Amino acid sequence: MATPVIELRDVSTVYEGERVPAIREINLSIELGEFVAIIGPNGAGKTTLLETINGLLPYTRGQVLVLGQDVARFGPQLRSQIGYVPQEFQFDETTPVLVRDVVLMGRYGQIGLLRRPSTEDRTRVQEALELLGLAELAERPIGKLSGGQQQKVLLARALAKEPKILLLDEPFSHLDFAARDEVAELIARWHRERGLTTLIVLHDLEAIPSHCHRVVLLDGGRIRQDGARERVVQAFTLAYGK
Repeated sequence: MATPVIELRDVSTVYEGERVPAIREINLSIELGEFVAIIGPNGAGKTTLLETINGLLPYTRGQVLVLGQDVARFGPQLRSQIGYVPQEFQFDETTPVLVRDVVLMGRYGQIGLLRRPSTEDRTRVQEALELLGLAELAERPIGKLSGGQQQKVLLARALAKEPKILLLDEPFSHLDFAARDEVAELIARWHRERGLTTLIVLHDLEAIPSHCHRVVLLDGGRIRQDGARERVVQAFTLAYGK
């Protein structure tokens, strides 16, 4: 039997200064190539779950394995293979960093310390910019872009990394409906063509991509449902009237 790409074994995470775990007793296994949506009400622990998998929050109980390795021990190395788009981001309008350089940051894991970007690195960056329709904005400071454009830049950074895993936290939150559909199709294509394993956190059930057949429902920091899209979405709708 193949080793899961992501595996959480009885995992709980408590924020510093808090007493109640943000996620508790989580058991979750994600296989190679799966596309999984994480849904739940506000405060359910969805963002905490992604941050725990990405090694950004230390878990206080259990074990998190990514690509067969313990996140607690190998977090930095594993993050070089994970494309992560956070929910909360904010670039001050005076931020001088150019869009192209933000996307290039996604290549740092491959470039290594104190090494110059190669032709391949710059090619991957240009491809990501073009895919997200950002090529004409490449030389603009990211602080001068709209929230939706900044969100696309962060997605381009994640794709330029050429990751094995995508962790997307509300990647459509600043996009209009047309842009949402366009970006969702792009993510689906990359997932399929690159053989990625993808977790996407969403609050809008209508934003769940059509090709996503597995959904995990979180509430109160616990997994309440995990299974086929239709069944889990129905359970969420019955419980919360959404």
